[in-house]
Amino acid sequence: MLALQLLPSLNPKPSSFTTATTPNCPTAPKTLPLDQALVRDKRWSNFELLCISKPRSKLPMGFGGKALVWVVDALKARQEGCPDFILIDCPAGIDAGFITAITPANEAVLVTTPDITSLRDADRVIGLLECDGIRDIKMMVNRVRTDMIKGEDMMSVLDVQEMLGLSLLGMIPEDTEVIRSTNRGYPLVLNRPPTLAGLAFEQAAWRLVEQDTMKAVMVEEEPKKRGFFSFFGG
Repeated sequence: MLALQLLPSLNPKPSSFTTATTPNCPTAPKTLPLDQALVRDKRWSNFELLCISKPRSKLPMGFGGKALVWVVDALKARQEGCPDFILIDCPAGIDAGFITAITPANEAVLVTTPDITSLRDADRVIGLLECDGIRDIKMMVNRVRTDMIKGEDMMSVLDVQEMLGLSLLGMIPEDTEVIRSTNRGYPLVLNRPPTLAGLAFEQAAWRLVEQDTMKAVMVEEEPKKRGFFSFFGG
């Protein structure tokens, strides 16, 4: 598996994440060879990351998409073999970066939250993906709070699915461990004991890899049992 990140790295050592280019791209700056630019995860030898920085000079519209297609083709043609998955992390917003990211894609995972503003943006993204010929679109619903859904203060996942008309890949509950994991730079799925969001991510990953058609299940925290002394505030 290989992940492409289209945003500049926030790593304190940016030199370790170098822009990768292919020799077929005549106007691209000289950089490291592709194999040297790939960063292999220290925990999983079959997972690699490639950060692609912004170009040093302005390029014609559509050039970025063609360059990314060249990179993806080069990754597929590596002597080590073609990766099982090439995941492209799309930048936020619907602009040139979005168009660049979807150019080499043949399927998409749309991440949204159950609020009206996000759903309107998601509906627009679906239209752009379909116009680009991408029909295999799965949906991840993020930051779901079952307590607000039960109180009718938040749209249910079923409502979101019916509104967007997409197959559900997974739903991620609101979890403060996500913030802690991000700040520490440690994968959430490796937390022990496992967190609610971590279990939900594992479930979604399984469905994606295995092409599983099983219905996604919301991972919820078990309610705490109230003892006798809780009646007195204990």
